[in-house]
Amino acid sequence: MANAIFNIPLPPNEPVKNYALGSPERSALKLKLDEMQKQQIEIPIIIGGKEIKTGDTDKCVMPHNHKHVLATYHKAGTKEVQAAIESAMDAHKIWSRMEWHDRASVLLKAADLLGLTEWRYILNSATMLGQSKNPFQAEIDAAAELADFFRFNAYYAMKIYQEQPLHSPAGMWNRMEYRPLEGFIFAVAPFNFTSIAGNLPTAPALMGNVALLKPASSAVYSGYWIIKLLEAAGMPPGVINFVPGSGSKVGNPVMDSEHFGGIHFTGSTPTFQSMWRTAANNLGKYKSYPRLVGETGGKDFVFAHASADVIALGVALIRGSFEYQGQKCSAVSRAYIPKSIWPKLKEYMVSEIKTIKMGEPTDFTNFFNAVIDKNAFTTITDYIKFAKAANDAEIIVGGNFDDSVGYFIEPTVIVTTNPKFKTIEEEIFGPVLTIYVYDDNKYEEALHLCDETSPYSLTGAIFAQDRKAVEFADKVLVNAAGNFYINDKPTGAVVGQQPFGGARASGTNDKAGSYLNLLRWVSARTIKENFIPPKDYRYPFMTEK
Repeated sequence: MANAIFNIPLPPNEPVKNYALGSPERSALKLKLDEMQKQQIEIPIIIGGKEIKTGDTDKCVMPHNHKHVLATYHKAGTKEVQAAIESAMDAHKIWSRMEWHDRASVLLKAADLLGLTEWRYILNSATMLGQSKNPFQAEIDAAAELADFFRFNAYYAMKIYQEQPLHSPAGMWNRMEYRPLEGFIFAVAPFNFTSIAGNLPTAPALMGNVALLKPASSAVYSGYWIIKLLEAAGMPPGVINFVPGSGSKVGNPVMDSEHFGGIHFTGSTPTFQSMWRTAANNLGKYKSYPRLVGETGGKDFVFAHASADVIALGVALIRGSFEYQGQKCSAVSRAYIPKSIWPKLKEYMVSEIKTIKMGEPTDFTNFFNAVIDKNAFTTITDYIKFAKAANDAEIIVGGNFDDSVGYFIEPTVIVTTNPKFKTIEEEIFGPVLTIYVYDDNKYEEALHLCDETSPYSLTGAIFAQDRKAVEFADKVLVNAAGNFYINDKPTGAVVGQQPFGGARASGTNDKAGSYLNLLRWVSARTIKENFIPPKDYRYPFMTEK
């Protein structure tokens, strides 16, 4: 492998454009938004590079204006899934044997298309319109993070391939080969991050695997444009097949296939656990043990000490809880605040949250947009209704909602006297923050409470100026968060800086955006070559004299 020739330098992170008034990127994005809003497209299933239309269709709508249809998409069934598997396994024959730098070049080109051409505005517009993200949230996701995944994964792949045995004694050569898996990977994407939908199939593909991408039903629109981007970058047909559809109609035939090689999943904990059980029950069918990689739920926290900077804490709670309507797996959903600083923090947060402007993302003055769909709206508002009726909780700001035009829910803060209150324990995945106020002299007790309240372990943060308090919290909460932050909000992990993933009920913690994730998509082979093999079976100890 010619590493000296095909060396990939450590990439910088893709610069994040700010879309300030008068900037060229603002004008370009506005034009693309206007163009894509005015057209209604038809989205096919894509198998082996060919478009397939089943006639079993559904709609892609704007969450902030659910009567506006962006696209009609065709849904896959058993027949299409079987065709996708056959196509993928055919593509595997060539793709798996292609040099790593040729595979990497596809993703590096996709990254440059995102960074330097109109693809940035296509992906951002698709994410804004189809998932109701404001321009900054779309930019850090669909443009910057997706480009970072492509570039950093290519760099980490190179480092993996370069990792070889430390020693080869005279007369022999020891080496390692990092083979792709024999089967296909089932990439199951969430609605909330376009970048994740792009990374789930391409990370395994970079390592020589083939994949089936099933986008979330509420994010088929941006998922389709990811596939078109990869086509433009030169991804060969069949390497990544696009199979939108219901979970059971796509998932069941996928996991029933003897060629099933693994899952790359982001979504709910119950769904991932169900898939794990199905894989376990089908082990006898598979050629090898499938790789199961999942990032699932979270009940993410901010814990404050009495020495915390109150304004910094307040900003972190507002941004961490309410950016993208709290629909990030890392979003702050519970907070533990000492009594001594609570009055000042409460006053600050209530006054600031009341200034938040809510509406559609095409109005760039809006910080806050709509939740993803009707089901999410119903689930989240049921929690708000529960809090309104409870005797041991109160809503101090927000609490209103309206789905007549779009699925709008105000940023809502609940304060409870019950550390086991429903909204402080259960995952909500929406713009609802629950605060528990603790006595300052019960810092250690409250830390243990934070650690033990949730089954999840995704993200969390400690706010304190007292270093001893930080150090103590770090130790108590060592298993409470796979991504832990000190004096910062627990959202916004950046590829190459904070590899992302959680443990406990939050997933397998295989750290997307790092070499650790890529290692899951290879099967290593050790090769020992003896240049001067022995010619006599006898060993020296066998000599009598």
